Amino acid sequence: MEEVLDYLAESVKNEIKKYFLNKQDIEEIRLRINKPIIIKNSNGNKILVHIVSKEELLETFQKVCEHSIYSYQKQICEGFITIKGGHRVGITGSAVEENGEIKNINYISSLNFRIAKEKKDVSNKLLKFVICNSEIKNTLIVSKPGCGKTTILRDLVRRISTGIEELGFKAKTCGIVDERGEIAAMYKGAPQNDIGILSDVMDNVSKSKGMRMLIRSMSPEIIVCDEIGSKEDVQAINYAVTSGVTGIFTAHGNSLEDIMINEEIKKLLDKNLIETIIFLDDKKRGEVKSVYVLDKNNKDYKNYLI
Repeated sequence: MEEVLDYLAESVKNEIKKYFLNKQDIEEIRLRINKPIIIKNSNGNKILVHIVSKEELLETFQKVCEHSIYSYQKQICEGFITIKGGHRVGITGSAVEENGEIKNINYISSLNFRIAKEKKDVSNKLLKFVICNSEIKNTLIVSKPGCGKTTILRDLVRRISTGIEELGFKAKTCGIVDERGEIAAMYKGAPQNDIGILSDVMDNVSKSKGMRMLIRSMSPEIIVCDEIGSKEDVQAINYAVTSGVTGIFTAHGNSLEDIMINEEIKKLLDKNLIETIIFLDDKKRGEVKSVYVLDKNNKDYKNYLI
């Protein structure tokens, strides 16, 4: 947590330290020009007295960019920057758009520091659905936003690419496409999260391009990416699976009917390219609600009774 505070303007950092002696409890730090500092922890939002000045916000932004805004231009255009420790800083301001793409964000108006808290062994309950006879099934993990699917995906990759002794499962090479930096949280080429010993990462690239690049250059046994759904994603998954690479992916939704509404994901299911679909509970973070397993004989998905 101390490494996050070091990115803040000194006056802001000192103000936060006055109120939060237990800094490990902080989940978010929000800074908005001419507004009070907002700290989010397990008890909700805490509004501090200190009003953030334009100078304090810009000083903080400069520190986040390590005083080289140009070097972070691509991340800025994505709306966030990953800093040391895997923490993410969300950015808002006046977007500069050209040909339908964000080229820059001017007049930065607010920053949101989201504190990364890595959780291990949260995927243990999923292992029996993903691994069969020491082989990985093509798997789709589905949930509403905020239900822990990325956290579970990260831990699942860690276990698969390290090996699972209690299951007699030998480590497999994983290729991770980390488009938004939420899985590995790369910082200057080094993953800030534990993603296992046999994992290779492509970040800051679209899922479709990243999958093809990893398959061609790194020969992964497993390809991994978060929040699939576009036509390009599905085309790349088709390419991966037909190249003999197994995939583990996530998607937004709450039921089989939900994901079938997405015509591109429906194509994957209609072709029986996904063998296991795991739905997470939207009321109990990280818990499995239901599992559908492909019946290869009847070519449809059967609800597995948990």
